Amino acid sequence: MNLTSKEYMEYLVLAAKKIDDNGNYITSLDAITGDGDHYTNMQLGFSKLTENADEFALLSLSECFRKIGMTLMSAIGGSSGALYGSAYISASKVLMDKETIDTPLLLEILSTMLDAIKKRGDADVGMKTMIDALAPAVDVFRDGLTAGIDSSSLFEAVKQAADNGAQSTKDMEAVKGRAYYQANKGVGHIDPGAMTMAYQIETLMDYISEL
Repeated sequence: MNLTSKEYMEYLVLAAKKIDDNGNYITSLDAITGDGDHYTNMQLGFSKLTENADEFALLSLSECFRKIGMTLMSAIGGSSGALYGSAYISASKVLMDKETIDTPLLLEILSTMLDAIKKRGDADVGMKTMIDALAPAVDVFRDGLTAGIDSSSLFEAVKQAADNGAQSTKDMEAVKGRAYYQANKGVGHIDPGAMTMAYQIETLMDYISEL
């Protein structure tokens, strides 16, 4: 598995479609736990990536990721924009002088993104955020790679970990975000940010499985 900027942008276009296809569901989650605009904000950001996909595909990996981060930061806005922007800009530094992304490097990228989101959001696992989908996916990715399991099984396990992580937010009390201010802290409802993160990871794993 070797991703160039071209392949990574192809993945992001697919991720944009996945988010768009589930727009009503995401909005319904956010209407309960937030202010109902998470899908709209994510759609704005990812539609900008789709519009610029051909241009970004021609850039070096490091510059491509930096441009993705800047685009998401400006188009999504708010806390999600800052978090995604920080994630991609941090990952761009890992990609200096890299021409392709292999499986170990992809793990490093996702791990770097996770650390950046934790730092920027001052948040961690269990706080009912996107971290609850990304962190278990990174853990399973790392453990599976260390154990040497085959790529197909590894990518499927990472997908499942992300979805399980998103689903687990249903039973969590919010520590961050608008759900924190609700009487029940959002307990009983899946966090929309965790769900859209899971969609991205699932789409990425499906994409690289086909390479």
